[in-house]
Amino acid sequence: MYLTRIEEDIKTIYEKDPAATNILEVICCYPGLHALVLHRIAHKLRKWRVPFIPRLISGFSRFVTGIEIHPGATIGRKFFIDHGMGVVIGETTVIGNNVLVYQGVTLGGTGKESGKRHPTLKDNVVVGSGAKVLGNITIGNNVRVGAGSVVINDVPDDSTVVGIPGRIVMHKSQKAHQLQHNVIPDPIKDALSTLTYEIKDLKKIVKKEAGMVENEAEEFNHGAGI
Repeated sequence: MYLTRIEEDIKTIYEKDPAATNILEVICCYPGLHALVLHRIAHKLRKWRVPFIPRLISGFSRFVTGIEIHPGATIGRKFFIDHGMGVVIGETTVIGNNVLVYQGVTLGGTGKESGKRHPTLKDNVVVGSGAKVLGNITIGNNVRVGAGSVVINDVPDDSTVVGIPGRIVMHKSQKAHQLQHNVIPDPIKDALSTLTYEIKDLKKIVKKEAGMVENEAEEFNHGAGI
């Protein structure tokens, strides 16, 4: 079973990373793969209630790969951490299938609350570089989280969320290729563009009204013989 999962993980890397050129390179040089394999061992030992060893494996994995995955985190199939340095995945995180996470991502909590305190990511989610998804929230199917975003609220299916705090800027949109996590709307730019066009329209109206007032004043002065 473990060998089958590792084979699937290697195929996933080939599918999602155009830099993957040969199997030896993938096996030896992809920290995301190493961290995932070690996590599965730690997760299984934790389920068997083995003390200390799961956390020791997690700490070793962090030291070697730069990726910290708590042994309690639940991770689905075809999960890929691209580059991986600085990724942190908390204890009660639940990750679905076919999820792609880039470097610097945190799937963390917001305090010292007990119970489920980390996010749930459903299937086909992409979390861009440096994004922070915090608290017991749910990120729906086919969601894209823009690079550098901070998400603290639930996100519905088929959405794109960006900004600090995260704002939904696209919903029920056509699904983009997972590697295009940088191709996202810019809500601030869109709002400024709208305001610019509105100001131009208002200027035209003001000039038109001002011209009409000037014409009326000239006609009045002419009629009064001034």
